[in-house]
Amino acid sequence: MEKQSIDQLKKTCSQVRRDVLRMVHAVNSGHPGASLGCTEFFVALYFNQMEHNPDFKMKGEGEDLFFLSNGHISAVWYSVLARSGYFNTEELATFRKIDSRLQGHPATEEHLPGIRIASGSLGQGMSVAIGAAQAKKLNNDDRTVYVLMGDGEQQEGQVWEAALYAPHHKVDNLIATIDVNRQQIDGPTAEIMDLGSLIDKYKAFGWEVVETKNGNDLEEVIATLEKAKSLLGNGKPVMNLLHTEMGFGVDFMTATHKWHGVAPNDEQLENALGQLEETLGDY
Repeated sequence: MEKQSIDQLKKTCSQVRRDVLRMVHAVNSGHPGASLGCTEFFVALYFNQMEHNPDFKMKGEGEDLFFLSNGHISAVWYSVLARSGYFNTEELATFRKIDSRLQGHPATEEHLPGIRIASGSLGQGMSVAIGAAQAKKLNNDDRTVYVLMGDGEQQEGQVWEAALYAPHHKVDNLIATIDVNRQQIDGPTAEIMDLGSLIDKYKAFGWEVVETKNGNDLEEVIATLEKAKSLLGNGKPVMNLLHTEMGFGVDFMTATHKWHGVAPNDEQLENALGQLEETLGDY
């Protein structure tokens, strides 16, 4: 896929945010908060950084792979997959409906292009990504594997088993990212279970660590992903700490856990859409 310019990426971000809001509003169900916060990351990844093919093949030979561990933010991923050609944007209107391929958490039995694992049971995504990265190395496939996790997800034990495993086995074709928005469903992560210094923890476990201090700035997101790629192939996996604001792009949703899993009502949707330009056409 041809790389988009920064101006094009910004327009795509605005449209993706509109998609997310309309999707969760239509069924009064879903997770808009982190979906809005991670929009720049997804758009940069799919429209600027990854080598991927919308003519979807499950094995993904010869292309970069992405796994979403915090599967509840499926709305943003579905929007980006549709906008990059994996399926028609009109299908976004089926989000979370009966018999839809766009389930609330990504699933594989519906055979939705772009989805390689069912996710949403937190803590599992990095383990899967490590396995995929090792398979690429065994197959002499030089492409990169990406995985996204939430910061609240770091409270899961399986994450740390995987964090020990990857450096020990020199899984150096893997870029993991944590969405550090400091919020989880019950409140701020610092109050629910303080994570301490994720930088120190992952360095101590043997990872290369980079930081995206403003994960809602496209230029910085891209620059950090480029830096992460430059560190691959040296015997260590790379961790990208992506600092975002939950609900970014909509003033009344920003920086609060209250929009973790709550859909806007009619009035709130109108207000939110009024803050976001329709750039690619609503589905």
